[in-house]
Amino acid sequence: MDVNKKMLLIGCLPIECRHKECENKKIGSVMVDVRPRFGLAVRQRRKRVGVSQEDFADLCGLHRTYMGGVERGERNISLVNIEKIARALKVSLSQLLRGV
Repeated sequence: MDVNKKMLLIGCLPIECRHKECENKKIGSVMVDVRPRFGLAVRQRRKRVGVSQEDFADLCGLHRTYMGGVERGERNISLVNIEKIARALKVSLSQLLRGV
C-alpha cells in the first residue's frame, strides 16, 4: 500500500498533513481541516446576531468576498483577522474558537 493511501486510512492531523487528498475530509465525524469548522462557527454566530454577510464584513473591516471565503472554509485566516471577527461578534477569541 502506498504511503498516501495509508495516511488517509489512519487519518492525518491537519498541522502535520500536506496531502491534497486529506483536505476537507472527515475522520469519523470530525473534519480534518480547521478552516471549514471555523467558517461554520463564524456563520452560525453571524446569523444569530442577525446581520448579513456584507454588513458583517463592514463591521469587521474586511472585504465581503473575503468574509465569504472565510465562512466557506476557503481562507487560511490570520490571527489578526480572527480577532477582528471576534470583536465584531462581541465575543472573546476563546468563545469564538470554542468547539472549532
